[in-house]
Amino acid sequence: MSIGELWCPGSGHVPLVEVFFADGPDAACRVLPGPVQIDSVRSLCGAVYAIDGAGLRVGRVRAHRAKAIPSLAWPIIGAVRIEPRGTAGERESLEAFLDYHRETLVEKCEGLSDEELRRRAAPPSSMSLLGLVRHLSEVERGWFRIRVGGERDLPFVYCSEAEPDADFDRVEGDDRAGAFAVWRAEVAAAKKAAAGVSLEAVFERKREPRQVSLRWIYLHLIEEYARHNGHADLLRERIDGATGE
Repeated sequence: MSIGELWCPGSGHVPLVEVFFADGPDAACRVLPGPVQIDSVRSLCGAVYAIDGAGLRVGRVRAHRAKAIPSLAWPIIGAVRIEPRGTAGERESLEAFLDYHRETLVEKCEGLSDEELRRRAAPPSSMSLLGLVRHLSEVERGWFRIRVGGERDLPFVYCSEAEPDADFDRVEGDDRAGAFAVWRAEVAAAKKAAAGVSLEAVFERKREPRQVSLRWIYLHLIEEYARHNGHADLLRERIDGATGE
């Protein structure tokens, strides 16, 4: 174990003070003075639980497929899925379930090469795991930055009127680092746009047209991620046989 950083999707680098190396919080823990970095993928063959300095973000850090990767200063930049609290209020529940599904998408992409992420593994569909990451970047931007945040002149990252499906169709020139950098930035911007906005606030959906509340937007994003995570399940299984939540 060495001091480093843990990337939590949507939350940036989360400072950690305790890590549990076991299948539950009853295991012995090590208290650390700063952020945590696991220096070997093999350190993650079991469950790893992470708790932040405020004691609020309890998450299970899961490894990608076990590989013979040498012990390096390897930062965890994968999924840190946090189970939503069963007694949380409405706002916390909406945000927590959306974060849970966001991090599920990250987990479905862990351990794959750029070529595997670009692979359209379920023909005749043009979907790929990398395409899903790119598509959900557009979804985050469209609902939160453009509608909730009021950035009306902000263009989409990949799509245009000339190429409305470029998020899925133009993956050949993209890779994990680029696509996830965009996605993380859009998630962070989405959280910033929604912060402090009432769930009752109303925004225009011009496609119909009709009005939708921020509550509706949260529910729609949860539905969007859940549906596409189902697609990701099938794509991942076709690529390397991996299954799981």
